[in-house]
Amino acid sequence: PLQTLTAPAPFADETSCQCRAPHEKLTVAQARRGTPVDRPVRVYADGIFDLFHSGHARALMQAKTLFPNSYLLVGVCSDDLTHKFKGFTVMNETERYEALRHCRYVDEVIRDAPWTLTPEFLEKHKIDFVAHDDIPYSSAGSDDVYKHIKEAGMFVPTQRTEGISTSDIITRIVRDYDVYARRNLQRGYTAKELNVSFINEKKYRFQNQVDKMKEKVKNVEEKSKEFVNKVEEKSHDLIQKWEEKSREFIGNFLELFGPDGAWKQMFQERSGRMLQAFSPRQSPTSSPTRGRSPSRSPSPPFPWLFNKASPPSSPKAASASLSSMSEGDEDEK
Repeated sequence: PLQTLTAPAPFADETSCQCRAPHEKLTVAQARRGTPVDRPVRVYADGIFDLFHSGHARALMQAKTLFPNSYLLVGVCSDDLTHKFKGFTVMNETERYEALRHCRYVDEVIRDAPWTLTPEFLEKHKIDFVAHDDIPYSSAGSDDVYKHIKEAGMFVPTQRTEGISTSDIITRIVRDYDVYARRNLQRGYTAKELNVSFINEKKYRFQNQVDKMKEKVKNVEEKSKEFVNKVEEKSHDLIQKWEEKSREFIGNFLELFGPDGAWKQMFQERSGRMLQAFSPRQSPTSSPTRGRSPSRSPSPPFPWLFNKASPPSSPKAASASLSSMSEGDEDEK
């Protein structure tokens, strides 16, 4: 068993049987108890194993762990036999043999395994039990090719892994054929190797160019989105800073030009000084004045300003009125 972890499993036709005691027929109960103690229980599993996948590996793991001490032999059918009874395979027989040799659960690989197990084959390889899923496998004109193995008490069932099979993988490839054909053309395969017509080749290459253009546009959009995000982040920062500065500016403006600001106080002080400069203080009321006659009120200096009559029409008349006023003043004195 350690050899299966460090080297590929050997082929049956290149090695001899590893049993150290005569082969005796065992029951399932005996095998589960770990008897016989002098040799491992030889379990056989067969199949096509095309496009080896996890479902194959899990089935072989179950076959390997059916009993405490087991030796797993895996039979792989040849291309001629497989194409006759099942159909064309993706991998050839050599590739399928090698895939089984590198599975960690396999102890020995039997090449060109028979489609239907015969007593001679079972005796030749000293097989104790055959492991396979319990679903009847109809082929080669039989409803179940394992029917005689089940009747002999040598059949041990395993569980299939749902969701994975060779047919499922082939179905995916056929469904997405155009995608894989375009991919391989892009990787350097020729249209002849892919069995693609001239028109389809041109169509696939054109689609590849369109996909490249779409990828470039997508990259540009992603970069533009990153740029827009960066601009938005910076704009948010600028707006926040502008709001802080605007609050500071408005506060300073109100302190200077507000209702109780410094500018109003300064303006009031200057306006008070200007008013004092343009309107000086009046003389004191206790200053001496000339005595006047209480019986007669002083006449205004320009009587025509207070007379309802029209003012003097000429300078000579104005001078005459001034001389008469002066004579009147002398008479009062």
